[in-house]
Amino acid sequence: MPDYQAPLRDMRFVMDELFDYPSHYARLPAGDDVSPDVVAAILEEGARFAREVLLPLNQSGDREGCRLEGGEVKAPSGFREAYRQYVEGGWPSLAAEPEHGGQGLPPSLSMLLSEMICGSNLAWGMYPGLSNGAADALRHHGTEEQQRVYLTKLVEGSWTGTMCLTEPHCGTDLGLIKTRALPQDDGSYRISGTKIFISAGEHDLADNILHLVLAKRPDAPEGSKGISLFLVPKFLPDGQGEAGERNGVVCGSLEHKMGIHGNATCVMNFDGATGYLIGAPNKGLACMFTMMNAARIGVGIQGLGLAEASFQNALAYARDRLQMRALSGPKAPEKAADPIIVHPDVRRMLLTQKAIAEGGRMLVLYTAQLVDVVEQCSAGEERERAETLLGLLTPVVKAFLTELGFEATNEGVQVFGGHGFIQEWGMEQMVRDARITRLYEGTTGIQALDLLGRKVLMNQGESLKDFTREIHKFCQANADDEAMAPFVGPLAKLNSQWGELTMGIGMKAMSDREEVGAASVDYLMYSGYVTLAYLFARSVKCAREALADSPSDASFYQAKIHTARFYFERLLPRTRTHAAQMQAGAEGLMAMDAESFGLGFEV
Repeated sequence: MPDYQAPLRDMRFVMDELFDYPSHYARLPAGDDVSPDVVAAILEEGARFAREVLLPLNQSGDREGCRLEGGEVKAPSGFREAYRQYVEGGWPSLAAEPEHGGQGLPPSLSMLLSEMICGSNLAWGMYPGLSNGAADALRHHGTEEQQRVYLTKLVEGSWTGTMCLTEPHCGTDLGLIKTRALPQDDGSYRISGTKIFISAGEHDLADNILHLVLAKRPDAPEGSKGISLFLVPKFLPDGQGEAGERNGVVCGSLEHKMGIHGNATCVMNFDGATGYLIGAPNKGLACMFTMMNAARIGVGIQGLGLAEASFQNALAYARDRLQMRALSGPKAPEKAADPIIVHPDVRRMLLTQKAIAEGGRMLVLYTAQLVDVVEQCSAGEERERAETLLGLLTPVVKAFLTELGFEATNEGVQVFGGHGFIQEWGMEQMVRDARITRLYEGTTGIQALDLLGRKVLMNQGESLKDFTREIHKFCQANADDEAMAPFVGPLAKLNSQWGELTMGIGMKAMSDREEVGAASVDYLMYSGYVTLAYLFARSVKCAREALADSPSDASFYQAKIHTARFYFERLLPRTRTHAAQMQAGAEGLMAMDAESFGLGFEV
């Protein structure tokens, strides 16, 4: 069975030393409640829960999967009991507001817990994970009555939530949805239609499931401007606010899928189900995006968690597996062969995984500080800047970290060789589970269009300029430090090129909008690599300052510098390819007519 241990030492480095989370928490309204002891307790108990409760269910849940029996879904053995422990531990309420029954702690602490859950049992983690987004939507857009009846249940964890967007004939293009909402005399609606790919749409972990459903009212305008958001409970609340009469929503079937077998991915049929409007009519997408943005960051964390888990297991295997001798001579002469970790190519794969995990963690926790400010600080310049940067980085977190997370899990299989392809080691499951992260909550292509088209070009690059100015100031402040030159020099050049590439694409797009789509994925990947380069450079500076104090764990800080050096030498050069592909333009992609794609084989 694969192992997983929450990387608490690295989490503390990023939080306390790199980003100074203690000072960050002190500036928040609830800062007095976030002492170092509280943070330490959350991290340590979260790590214990992940390793002792969730990890043992990961492989068994994958093998057993979910069962659909008479419209009811049974989660794998042990999942319900683990969820009960999760609720009893108060985890669902960690970052929720006190007026809704929450503990009022910063969202960043919940995001740290999410990494641990994703690293130990992604399929299980999706059941409570979607509830966070549903709670956000109700908190921002629900009525007082909806918050009293439904939000408090989500916060305590006795009820869970879903997102119901996709339909059989449409995915990203939500303007095509056919689900209908007929108004009733009592103010409710009758919801009818079919939704597919609904994660955790039906299960036996909680007492009730709250579906947040996109649908169209009879008088709705055409397209996406006519979409409204509705809350459709599995069980309608009774007079005491508990789960009562069964509503007209059932799971029609379970999807047979590549990975995350322990999570129920459902076809949900709404047959005149009672639903309640959330927010204003025809403004459903705006309400849903509140939920989707939280979910996108959550999916990025899934990529990070799987990258860390794959790295830990590949590292343990590489230290023990004996194969061949080192090219420079035996390193373990007393053994029949050397451990494979002595071989340069194995080290390349391990360092790739390590850099992805540690770089991803820095990106998530940098973003987490922005989330804290946006969610807990009042309006002002700091909050406005955090909101802008968060909008810029959210598609990067989602798409870049899931692309790299999938790469890391594939490298994990490769380190194991043939054993990685065998089920018992658990490495192939990580690849299967990671693959969906590049698809749901908006594919990499959709995130890339959001980044380049909406977040950058639509505001003439102002949001990007704010971030590149931050990087520029860091480079300027460390320009005279000789030890930082291998990091600051390349970073400064790429940071400048980032703006130039953006301007070039924008100029081309003025005459041909296809240029945006042609460049977008490469632009997103380029943006991700440069962002991680900035964070790795900051980590080097931080590690060098720590080493100057001769710490007892000097090897930890030396490893930080070595990992950053590997990133700059081996992974950051990928930006050259992405830049070249961006500059190639759209013509080579769009010149061939659609019929010509199939020439060479008979259809």
